[in-house]
Amino acid sequence: MTGKERASLKSITQLLHFGYHQAMSCIFPIAIFGTLALSNVIDLPYIYRYDAILIILLTVQYLMYRTGLETLDEIKVICVFHIIGLLLEIYKIRMGSWSYPEPGLTKVFGVPLYSGFMYASVASYMCQIWRRLKMDMTGWPGLAAAGSLGAAIYLNFFTHHFIPDFRWWLKGLVLIVFWKTWIIYRVRNTTYRMPLTLAFFLVGFFIWLAENIATFFNAWKYPDQNQVWHVVSVSKISSWFLLVIISVIIVAQLKHVKANRKVKE
Repeated sequence: MTGKERASLKSITQLLHFGYHQAMSCIFPIAIFGTLALSNVIDLPYIYRYDAILIILLTVQYLMYRTGLETLDEIKVICVFHIIGLLLEIYKIRMGSWSYPEPGLTKVFGVPLYSGFMYASVASYMCQIWRRLKMDMTGWPGLAAAGSLGAAIYLNFFTHHFIPDFRWWLKGLVLIVFWKTWIIYRVRNTTYRMPLTLAFFLVGFFIWLAENIATFFNAWKYPDQNQVWHVVSVSKISSWFLLVIISVIIVAQLKHVKANRKVKE
């Protein structure tokens, strides 16, 4: 085998290992979309669809914890994101941004409780891929800068209905605050790195793809999808880009806090 062939084989092996860890980190998101798809074509007797989805997703989370696919700390992070997402959903429904038209016993202010899991699935992915690829960051701006930016981004999701939308200004701040921050990740014995802002965009793009799948299977509907489904506007990628930043800030900060505790112990 020539040197070029060995290099090609190593690249393929690295890609397969990387793909495997990505797939394993997506178990919960896949469970969500699989449940949405099946429940959309199968009529469940004696139970509303939204209620069935919630029960199934709670069961999946329990099984992931019992089998060791998720740790207790990761479950706690997922719960935090579930609450953050649910509060945002309740507000957006009241503002008419989208709707959940089907009936359900587990709806709060018009929002089914399972909806928070769609935000929590991002946290599940973040936590698992961080652990599986032994991720770390260089140039982390710290809690004050990152936390303030994350809070401003989250607040803008609420306030842009009443005052000007500052998302483009916030994106500029993201580039300034995180321009020195790189993600370090490891595949087998090889270490790789990429700018954190690029990771924000890539994850936001794939969430946008997932959003198209979700709306196709009637997880929720935007006002312009009530009659006929069509592709979600690409402008939504910017919203997911910002939401991913909130997710990464929380997960990364928790990982840093935990790492510092271990060092002190």
